[in-house]
Amino acid sequence: MAGFDDYVALARQLSDRRRDSAREAAVDSDRRRDLHAAVDHLDQRLSAQARHLDHLGRTLGVPPPPMPDVPPGAPGSPPPGQPGLPAPSGPPAPPGPPVPPSEAGRPGPVPHPASAGESSGRALSAVRGPQVPAQRSAAVDPAAELDLARRLADDADRHAHQAEQYAHRPALLPGWSPLARALAVYTGCAAVGVLAMLGLVLGNGIGLVDGFTLGAWMCAGLPALSFFAGYVILGRWGKPALVPATGPRYVHFGFLICFVLVPVAYCAYLVVVRTLR
Repeated sequence: MAGFDDYVALARQLSDRRRDSAREAAVDSDRRRDLHAAVDHLDQRLSAQARHLDHLGRTLGVPPPPMPDVPPGAPGSPPPGQPGLPAPSGPPAPPGPPVPPSEAGRPGPVPHPASAGESSGRALSAVRGPQVPAQRSAAVDPAAELDLARRLADDADRHAHQAEQYAHRPALLPGWSPLARALAVYTGCAAVGVLAMLGLVLGNGIGLVDGFTLGAWMCAGLPALSFFAGYVILGRWGKPALVPATGPRYVHFGFLICFVLVPVAYCAYLVVVRTLR
C-alpha cells in the first residue's frame, strides 16, 4: 500500500507540474501574441512616419539621407557580382597544390578547439567589417526593446511636429503678422529708395544729374523700384515653405508707402535745406 500511495502522490505531482507548465505555456503564448501585435502596430506607425517625413523633406527641398554602406559578406548584403555591388577587384587567388588521388577522399586533420575558435573569431571579424556592431552578449528583453523603440518613435513624432510647425512659418520675420511683415518690407525698400534719391540730389547739386532726370526718378523710377523689390521679397521669403500659394502681399499698402514716402522725403529735404539757408 505504501508503494501505491507513493505512486498516487507522484502522479498527482506530475499532473500539477503538467498543469503549471500548460498554464505557463498559455501565458507565454499570450505574451508572444501581444508582443507580435505591438510590433506590427509599431511597424505600421514607423512606416507612416517615414512616409510623412519623406513628404516633408521633399516639400522643403531636403535630399533624403544616403543609405548606409553594408560591407560585403555582412548579413543582408547580396553576394559579389550581383547588381548594386561591385565585383571583387584584384587578381584571382592562385590554385592550391594538387591533391593526390589516394588522399582525395581522406578527411583532413581535425583542428584544435582553441585554434578553431580563434579562426572562427577572425573569420567573423572579417565578415562583420568595421561598420557592423558586434552581437550583444547579454540576453535582450523584447518588451524593454519594444518600449524603447516606442519612446524613440514618440520623440521622432514630436520633433517632426515641431519641424512642421517651423515649416508653416515664413523665413522672413517669422514671428510677425503678415500685415506687419509687409509694412516692414515696403518701408525698408522705400528707405533704400530714399537713400538713392539723396544720392541723386547730391549728383544734381554738383551737376552730374539734371533736374528732369532727378524729377523722373523721384516721382516714378525709385518708387516703382522700391515697390517691386518689396513685392518680390514678400513673394520669395514671406511665404511659408509648406504653403503652395503665395501669402498676402498687401499691394495697396505697398503702393501707398513707396509712392508717398520717396516724394515726401524729397520735400522734407527741400524744407530742411531752405530752413538752414
